[in-house]
Amino acid sequence: MVRVSMSVNGDAVIAEVEPRTQLADFLRNDLQLTGTHLGCEQGVCGACTVMVNGKMQRSCITFASDCESAHVTTIEGFDDDPTMIELRDAFSEFHALQCGFCTPGMLTTARDIVLRLGDIPESWIREELSGNICRCTGYVGIVEAVKKVAAGKVPNAVAASAAVAAKKFDGLRPAPVTPAPREKAKPSSGQASTPATAAGQIDGGISIEERIRVGATPEQVWNVLSDLRRVVPCVPGVEITTLEGENLTGKVKMALGPIKASFSGQATVGMDDAKREGWMTGKGRDSGLGSSAEGAARWRVVNGGNNDSVVAVTLTWKLSGALAQFNRAGLVQDIVRRLAATFAANLEATITGTAPPAQAGAVLGGFGLIWSILKARFSRR
Repeated sequence: MVRVSMSVNGDAVIAEVEPRTQLADFLRNDLQLTGTHLGCEQGVCGACTVMVNGKMQRSCITFASDCESAHVTTIEGFDDDPTMIELRDAFSEFHALQCGFCTPGMLTTARDIVLRLGDIPESWIREELSGNICRCTGYVGIVEAVKKVAAGKVPNAVAASAAVAAKKFDGLRPAPVTPAPREKAKPSSGQASTPATAAGQIDGGISIEERIRVGATPEQVWNVLSDLRRVVPCVPGVEITTLEGENLTGKVKMALGPIKASFSGQATVGMDDAKREGWMTGKGRDSGLGSSAEGAARWRVVNGGNNDSVVAVTLTWKLSGALAQFNRAGLVQDIVRRLAATFAANLEATITGTAPPAQAGAVLGGFGLIWSILKARFSRR
């Protein structure tokens, strides 16, 4: 659990949350602020839009633990806001809502448009609203409502309201903490001390443990696992660009449904030949989507008891940006297991030389995995 303190609608909130808890779930389930709606849960539809530190944010792809000392305002927090009152009246006048599911996020975004930009052309309003999806109205009434409220308004008034909100929470800000320096792993002669940033030490990260059975002896498996240039091609979409001692740079290409990303990053790796253990920590960023990732892995090879081996793997990761939706997916465990099976098959092929492993230029695709999982589940009904 992670302790987090924030201001929500002007009230101080201090709570213990799971590292993987999204802000939307925290607001709805813990604080009972159900005006924040969950639609796509991918940061696309805009139904979950709230204001964080004066800026619009998708709460379904924001970790609650990342909102330490933040000022969060939901649709409930705008009850007495003059601009929001105008917008609500205008939405009613122009029939800018039908089912109402998108309306809280739409109103929150509309308020930001009015205060941040003021009286702007209709084309600008439509562009600003493009991140909020409505399946009912056709947007005409929504645009007309925003135009009416924005008429004659000047921009940048939102800065004043943000400053007022900040004052309410200053007394509860925790004192700054300076992290203790972490010791760097120094592998020598095939051995390395365990780094402090080993798997499980990522603040707010999610961890999964998996056991991969490989049809080869522990010695054969470790010979490949301890040689990164041999093992990396066993994972589709992963590529090493430079490797110097314990430091490496690389790329990961992936396609998860409509989302395609290519991460570039750096990592530190350590090995212990005597224990057949290894670990890696790293960070990367995708320049296209703006997503970032922080991850750690630990693996250990043990005797499987049937002339084979078991690789025990612990993965810990933290995602932000468009890919953060996969922090909350209930299918993550199944996806990891299927990726592990693919990796095991490629690893065996590398050891035995029976078939070439997956190429580094390939794409790590999650959509096909998810589809096969859904088909398997529905076929059992």
